[in-house]
Amino acid sequence: MAFPYQTRFREILSGLKREGRYRVFADLLRKRGGYPAADFYTDGSKRPITVWCSNDYLGMGQHPKVLAAMHQAIDSVGAGAGGTRNISGTTHYHVELERELADLHGKEAALVFSSGYVSNDTTLATLAKLLPGAVLLSDELNHASMIEGIRHSGAVKHIFRHNDLTHLEELLRAIDPDLPKMIIFESVYSMDGDFGPIAAICDLAEKYGALTYLDEVHGVGLYGPRGAGVAARDGAMHRIDIVEGTLAKAFGVMGGYITGKAEVIDCVRSFASGFIFTSSLAPTIVAGALASIRHLKESDVERKAMHENAARLKAMFRDAGLPVMDSPSHIVPVMVGNAVCCKAVTDALLQNYAIYVQPINYPTVPRGKERLRFTPSPLHTVQMMDQLVAALGELWTQHALQRAA
Repeated sequence: MAFPYQTRFREILSGLKREGRYRVFADLLRKRGGYPAADFYTDGSKRPITVWCSNDYLGMGQHPKVLAAMHQAIDSVGAGAGGTRNISGTTHYHVELERELADLHGKEAALVFSSGYVSNDTTLATLAKLLPGAVLLSDELNHASMIEGIRHSGAVKHIFRHNDLTHLEELLRAIDPDLPKMIIFESVYSMDGDFGPIAAICDLAEKYGALTYLDEVHGVGLYGPRGAGVAARDGAMHRIDIVEGTLAKAFGVMGGYITGKAEVIDCVRSFASGFIFTSSLAPTIVAGALASIRHLKESDVERKAMHENAARLKAMFRDAGLPVMDSPSHIVPVMVGNAVCCKAVTDALLQNYAIYVQPINYPTVPRGKERLRFTPSPLHTVQMMDQLVAALGELWTQHALQRAA
């Protein structure tokens, strides 16, 4: 008798639903020029909602310069790039974007990927294979894409406790000084909203002869001169060997990238199968990203307004007695601590208050650390914040979340 495949799959999905962590996609259409407004489609109808969990942190996905650049590109060269980067898929837009990204971070070269996940996974796996006997040291809260890249590398790895410099140095001290080493960490950890100790990690890297690999996906566009990231804000960008970033968050479009020394970038370009054998980003997407980066290099308006709104929302949550986590960044997490309650409150916010925020459950965060993650943009108004705080306050009492948090 054959294995009961479908029964097994149904049992797995039922388990997810019982635990309250079965993922349901919200069927949305954002409204051009109206962000954070969107239409939510359900039961054959649509209704307006306010989005509170987008990673389009600055609303650049709706910016007139970005939209104009994308229209111009599709009118000029059509839809797709027509191939991989190696076979007809490198357009002049790609060349300009990589130059712009290298300039943003003060590096010699850059390489664009189809996503930030792919750029992390592919780069880490490739570089470690090119360094004989490489040892990788990774912060325990690093993103899944970094974890996968490290796993795919096959290299020896050590996990250091989150932002724990003493533990990191203990691990470094125990490694053969002749072996190549790489410290892999983030500038902004997106679930807790805290910063990595960039300068201090660079000190250890220099002391023990290690390369530094910094994920700036939640920092680019949002911090530092010209939006170059947290490392630039801290005056440490020149000390980072490889900077990885995204075009899909603050820049509002799609794609990922790395920047660094020309030889490092060229090695990834030449050996990374995740880059070589995948289709190139469409020129219209690259043109939009290029316009967004150029705008944010010159404009601080969006960054300042976003940080002001993040600080305002945190204060409003605290004043309302809600357990907002202590986050120094633009991320505004509110601890729930129970997967079922987390999903129940987000369902109620959407259905009863037209407020959309996605529940953050395991495996994105550990069990017992389930939370709501709010991302106020420059375009969220005080009235929207008032409505959110009032709705969340009602639901907090209704679902007895004080005991679950």
